[in-house]
Order: sequence, then C-alpha cells, then structure tokens
Amino acid sequence: MKSLAKKAGVRPIEMTRGAAAAGLDKDTPDADVIKAMVADPNLIQRPIIEVGDRAVVARPVERALELIGKAGK
Repeated sequence: MKSLAKKAGVRPIEMTRGAAAAGLDKDTPDADVIKAMVADPNLIQRPIIEVGDRAVVARPVERALELIGKAGK
C-alpha cells in the first residue's frame, strides 16, 4: 500500500505544519519526520484528501476540488 506522502508526490516534511518548532527541516530523514508526526499529530497538515491512488494536502481547498474533479472523470 502506498503511503499518503507517496500518493501526494511529496516528502513527509511537506505534509507538516510547525515543523521548525519541532526541530524538523528538509534535511530530517523521512522516517524521523513520520515518527514525529505519530508522536504529535498536531504536526500533520490538514486536511489530506485521498482518492484512489492519489492524495493531496488540501491547502488551499482548490487542490482538493481538483483531485475530486479528476476522480469524477
């Protein structure tokens, strides 16, 4: 099963908010970012929309609408 980050085509760090305050940055290994997200779910940017084998961090909301629109075609 593909991870949400892989489905979205991004690294886990790109799915966070407040990463710097948690001591995370673009050089932090993906596994460490995921561990931090599990330990503190507030780090996870929301909403994340998943449709089939694709996903997006829906900020701005137009990204979710685009994914949903593509799924209906």
